[in-house]
Amino acid sequence: MRLAVTGATGFVGGAVRRAAEALGWQVHAYGSRDWDIGTGPLTDPPEVDAVVHSAAAVTDWGDPRLIRRVNVDGTRHVAETFPGARLVHISSASVYDPFVPTVCATESEAPVSRYLTAYGATKAAAERVLADRPDTVVLRPHAVYGPGDPTLLPRVLGAIRGGTLFIVGDGRARQSLTSIDNLVDATLLACGGAPGVYNIADAEPVVLQDALRGLLDERGLDVRIRHLPLRAAWHVAGAAERAWRLAGATKPPRLTRYAISHLGHERTLDITAARERLGYTPAATSFHGAADW
Repeated sequence: MRLAVTGATGFVGGAVRRAAEALGWQVHAYGSRDWDIGTGPLTDPPEVDAVVHSAAAVTDWGDPRLIRRVNVDGTRHVAETFPGARLVHISSASVYDPFVPTVCATESEAPVSRYLTAYGATKAAAERVLADRPDTVVLRPHAVYGPGDPTLLPRVLGAIRGGTLFIVGDGRARQSLTSIDNLVDATLLACGGAPGVYNIADAEPVVLQDALRGLLDERGLDVRIRHLPLRAAWHVAGAAERAWRLAGATKPPRLTRYAISHLGHERTLDITAARERLGYTPAATSFHGAADW
């Protein structure tokens, strides 16, 4: 298999690159220094059988124009660069409606017309760019975790104050999490599997507080978990976001409505299509080894 990987120096793209190389595939790896996908198609691209497009601006804060440049324009440029190849696009479960719980969502429930962040809106727009492209697979993972995770684990650890972790709601919201190993497996299967859009997650959903407790215990952290009322937290986060934007802050406030929408409500995905059409057989959620992440 001749494979191109965008975002190959990042969390997901790097893991895909390493796994493909271990299988003996010929891999053409592109980080942002090799190819700024927002500027245009790659000149003189190699002949490949498939391309995994994992490069993205993954943030719930920042200039929407810059996020769109990478996530929408960049996706279009990747598709233009490799018109005859299988395209595996790493999208996100953020394309589902953030204002209502996601309960065993099927792929047909997204994209929607309203989003809280430029990230969700641009990932949805990128899917629309690819909607009519033949030989394309779109994968929608939720809350990807594992060794090298730059987002989920740092946010959890960064939210601990004085030995206490505050979470929004009662902590009983069910969540579909996605280990990096499961996502890599799905991505490699997608390089030769049936075209289409697929939710990707671990074998079964978990209860948020139970998952957080398991992660903290694996890290060897003695942390109390306390709860914030959902409605009050939503209003506080909205006020904080407005104040941060007026101040021109480059980093988000500690509590955002995006985070609340994902952790305070059920976010579960139906992965039947991936099981049946890609042969996806995910492992259960596990934080084994998290002490070394």
